[in-house]
Amino acid sequence: MINNDVLRSIRYMLDLSDSRVVDTVHLADPSFDVDAAQVHDFLRKDEDPLFLECPDAVMAHFLDGLIFHFRGRDESMPARPVERRVTNNVVLKKLRVAFQLKDVDMHEIFASAGFPVSKPELSALFRQPDHKHYRDCGDQLLRNFLKGLTLRLRGNA
Repeated sequence: MINNDVLRSIRYMLDLSDSRVVDTVHLADPSFDVDAAQVHDFLRKDEDPLFLECPDAVMAHFLDGLIFHFRGRDESMPARPVERRVTNNVVLKKLRVAFQLKDVDMHEIFASAGFPVSKPELSALFRQPDHKHYRDCGDQLLRNFLKGLTLRLRGNA
């Protein structure tokens, strides 16, 4: 999935304003350069002439900011490096951490979106890329996870 779609989905899921998205990015790194106008352009429709593609750096900082927002920051631990490339697997992992989801929760989320996932299939998504049972998270899988998580957080509204 493109970062803009993920950003739109999470923004809707959590009912965030453009300025809250910026605040969330700054939770990960206060010196990172992004403002509400840029965020607004990231959220525009793809065919809009003012549409901007959301870079991986912005998405990585936003996802890290969500983790800090929901779980807090452990000052005793060194800061983790920000991902250079944000894949669907990274988005899935970071959302799982941010919302403190267990395997049971993940299965419920996928099932509520009408897209059940088996235990081996789910564990393969969270393995290291060089592991022999690693599996890439496809766009359809991530889209259904975001849909199920939205249903879980917002209800059926």
